Amino acid sequence: MAKVNPSFGKELNKFGAIDFNACYNCGNCTAVCSLSTHDASFPRELVRLSALGLEDDIKSSLKPWECYYCGECSKLCPQEANPGELMMSLRRYLTAKYDWTGLSGLLYKSLPLTIIAFVLIFVGVLQFSISVDFNLERMLHVGHLFEMIAIFAVACIILAPNIARMWWFTILKPKVKVPFKKYVTSISDLFVHMFTQKRALGCDDNQVRWFEHFIMVLGYLSLLFTTVFLNWFSSEYLFVTIFGYVVSAIVFVVTFDFVLSRIKKNKEVSKHSQPSDWLFVIWLFLMGLTAFLVRLFIDLDLIETNKWLYIVHLTVLAQWAMVIVPFGKWTHFLYRSFAMYFAKLKAED
Repeated sequence: MAKVNPSFGKELNKFGAIDFNACYNCGNCTAVCSLSTHDASFPRELVRLSALGLEDDIKSSLKPWECYYCGECSKLCPQEANPGELMMSLRRYLTAKYDWTGLSGLLYKSLPLTIIAFVLIFVGVLQFSISVDFNLERMLHVGHLFEMIAIFAVACIILAPNIARMWWFTILKPKVKVPFKKYVTSISDLFVHMFTQKRALGCDDNQVRWFEHFIMVLGYLSLLFTTVFLNWFSSEYLFVTIFGYVVSAIVFVVTFDFVLSRIKKNKEVSKHSQPSDWLFVIWLFLMGLTAFLVRLFIDLDLIETNKWLYIVHLTVLAQWAMVIVPFGKWTHFLYRSFAMYFAKLKAED
């Protein structure tokens, strides 16, 4: 027998869900969704499960991740129940459930707590800078070391266990039998969706948004590779220098467009932005912008008299690596990719 959580709706409201109880199950949202199929019908099914408080069914479902939030369902809903925003809220809720630390849920539901975390990180970066007497060479060295350690630590300590919990909720607990061979033969789907998000191309009138996201992902991963593995700030190779400028510029130009879109609220997807949405695009923009400026000041021999710029960049980087990546919206990139992989595992041959 399905277990009902009568307070589930109130819990979802804390993750940004609005008005979904206004739904009278007409099915219009599913009819207009170009990604909805007979085997993967949404968002109506998720709206009903949420309204009924069937929390376990939600946790075992991959369907919230199969939605790319084009906004058509919310735009055309006769009851203004905002099914698209509910799907977004379910992704936030699932992110919190996958996270073994419990911090994702706390930070999603409390902006003051997020601000406190950011302030503490800033104080830590400032304290470190003071401890090395604002020695730029030491700060650059430790900053580069921090990037490498942070990637490894977050991946191994936070993200890998969370993916395992996602696997438990969606594959193991529902007792889906998957041959080991299928785990191997389907692994390509994971990487294809991770780097291309090609399923989003199935959304009507979503090609421009897909292209922007595609460029942003490539730019972000390239900037990460350039700063961490090619040590961009200390590199003297012309190719590395130019490549770093290009990818950092791509990141802050594309994300600036995302920020403007959320300010203008000229698209359905931007009308109900939560703090986590703002933090993601703003901090990604700041990552690209400050990285670009730090390298520019290094090349112009201005960085010694403007060490504050690197401190700002290191602060943004630390806040990104310690809060937004492991506990914020960045994880959607990872969970959606694994959702496509797990969906392939669950599909009948």
